[in-house]
Amino acid sequence: MPSGDHSTTPPAVELRNIDKSFYGVLANADVDFSLARGEVHTLLGENGAGKSTLCSVIAGLYRPDSGEMLMDGEPMVLKSPKHALAAGIGMVYQHFRLVSNLTVAENLALGNPEVGLRLSQSELEAEARDLGERYDFPVDPTARIWQLSVGQQQRVEILKLLYRDVRILILDEPTAVLTPHEGQALFRAMRTLADEGRSLIFVSHKLHEVKQVSDRVTVLREGRVVGKVDTADAQPKDLARMMVGKDLVLPTRAPNESIGDPVLVVDNLKVQDDRGLDAVDGLSITVNAGEVVGIAGVSGNGQRELAQGIVGLMKVTDGSVHLSGSDITGTSVLNTIKAGIAYVPQSRLGMGLAPGLDTEDNLALKQFREPPYSKGPMLSQAAFNEKGAELIEDFDVRGVRPGLPIRLLSGGNLQKALIAREVTQDHVVLIARSPTRGLDVGATAAVREQILGERDRGIAVLLISEDLDELLALADRLLVIYEGKIVGEMPASEATAERLGLLMSGHTEEQSA
Repeated sequence: MPSGDHSTTPPAVELRNIDKSFYGVLANADVDFSLARGEVHTLLGENGAGKSTLCSVIAGLYRPDSGEMLMDGEPMVLKSPKHALAAGIGMVYQHFRLVSNLTVAENLALGNPEVGLRLSQSELEAEARDLGERYDFPVDPTARIWQLSVGQQQRVEILKLLYRDVRILILDEPTAVLTPHEGQALFRAMRTLADEGRSLIFVSHKLHEVKQVSDRVTVLREGRVVGKVDTADAQPKDLARMMVGKDLVLPTRAPNESIGDPVLVVDNLKVQDDRGLDAVDGLSITVNAGEVVGIAGVSGNGQRELAQGIVGLMKVTDGSVHLSGSDITGTSVLNTIKAGIAYVPQSRLGMGLAPGLDTEDNLALKQFREPPYSKGPMLSQAAFNEKGAELIEDFDVRGVRPGLPIRLLSGGNLQKALIAREVTQDHVVLIARSPTRGLDVGATAAVREQILGERDRGIAVLLISEDLDELLALADRLLVIYEGKIVGEMPASEATAERLGLLMSGHTEEQSA
């Protein structure tokens, strides 16, 4: 629980009547929010509910259209993230802001020119090491960022802010890239920070995490505050109901009694990463019709290279990929699409969708060469719009505005649009990387239902994810990838988060059984 008597102490941060709009769409509407000193305060809400906008206002990235912000009871107008940092507010984003070719210690010193004048390199490294030990965030201060795991990079992002002695930390979906063990270490550090009197805003869609680490919860829906509760008094089902406005039941995986023949067969595959190293190192997997095969692993262990090697986005240096008995090793992306592979990449806007095109055009991107979209040398915009409107309704893609770029949609609606496009083309295999990452409980339920529906109609599904909850909910069979190799395999009925977490950390099957 938060320390101190907050009845007489002004909040560390207080927002009053905050409004913020983008392109005429209200992201925050009359929002009141207070963050006490020494507390962990969770922001909950569906994708598009206004959580990120509110955090960005507090972090100085956005200026509100109306309303006011107070720090320690005094009015505060933040002009930029730099200004916010100087005031003691820092935010750890989902996409890290580190310089990969610099060391840990050098990244801590970035943006703080006084450090270079005050400390030698060895003194800076000593301070970085001491700071990590203080919060049980051990990192090698001499290691370069590109040498670190994703979990270690996140530690550096947090240590950067602590090195600047911020009093208010905003953590946006911080456990999305962590193993269960790393997540627990983060929660211990968060409680330590709160006990020191720092204040934390925790954005998460995992309700069990909210119950474990936070003191209070504020729930947003459609940009407005719909609930404020003490965490101890809230049950996960009640929080979910506040988020979506109704009772919500996640789809459950029933055993598939009609698993068919092999569809996707990957044999002794090798794929190099951008540095010319074997990121996928002699890996073999088989996915059968009507089966979800899950691949668990800490990010950076070859997942990207595996998926992109299969679909033709990265060069295969050895081994083979067979689809329905045909060798498609090293073929072009267009040919893998024609062969029957649907692909949902982890990066929705970076690889999955064209951010500058509108939603309707994005939904037809893989079929624009075919009638009715193509009429000789011309494209039919009417056909794009008609098909797009149909898929938008069928897959409940919300927030679409005619003519506006798809990048303005929330993460959950971007994901629903991406999946709608992929599963409505002719395919026999669906490859999905972290399809529910960063999604709220409602969008997660919709995506899970779609994946299980694919399995039930005989599609072979390869699910690659760092989220063990996602894998345990959807996969029929689970494999663990570590340093480009499969180090464990088990039926879903024998898998536990603890066993998978140990394998993901490099333990052997014998050690983890």
